[in-house]
Amino acid sequence: MAGVRAGDLITVTRAASPQFVSPILFRVIRQLDWTTYDGWVWLDGYQLSATGDAVARRSIFVRPAGLVVQRRVAPAAMTVGQQRR
Repeated sequence: MAGVRAGDLITVTRAASPQFVSPILFRVIRQLDWTTYDGWVWLDGYQLSATGDAVARRSIFVRPAGLVVQRRVAPAAMTVGQQRR
């Protein structure tokens, strides 16, 4: 899945899946390697409250094109050893 990475905060709406009539905030842990239909993915993560507290751990089945990234996690800084490779 291009675009969404572990740690990203996303809004999941009906555009991502019909089950989300009411949008939810979701913190991505990882994309699961489960077999799906073309254009759909399983995401593992935490549903968040309006204050940003985790209220439930969930695995959700969504279309990445319908997700709205609210806050992206910066890529990890490279160490000196990694920069030399």
